[in-house]
Amino acid sequence: MLFKPLLLFVLLAPRLLLATAGYHEPWGKDSDLINPPQEETPINRSLAVRAAEKVIWFHQNILSPVDGPRSHFRPSSSQYMLLAMRKKGFITGFIMGCDRLIRENDDDWVYNKILNEEGKLMKYDPPY
Repeated sequence: MLFKPLLLFVLLAPRLLLATAGYHEPWGKDSDLINPPQEETPINRSLAVRAAEKVIWFHQNILSPVDGPRSHFRPSSSQYMLLAMRKKGFITGFIMGCDRLIRENDDDWVYNKILNEEGKLMKYDPPY
């Protein structure tokens, strides 16, 4: 009968003697979860990408204000192509942009939806 309390004491005594006081975060501090700011490195864009940037700038700043917004996506298809070309290069970005233009319609697809400034539901599909 005395054996069980003695065994319990023998097992718990080292824990009680080596325990430290205070509260410790079990998973670290929340500040450890914040990603450090990343430095933006200048990217050497090819001549084709720089030329496409000028064409897209003309479309976004000259043609689109006259014609009005028609894209059902956020970012718009022209901005998507610009981001894709900057990230993936001219050929891959151009193909991704053309694929996006083919899908530019008001049909329901399997995309995440967000509300724009006017409260209209838009398809959200950023270039990855």
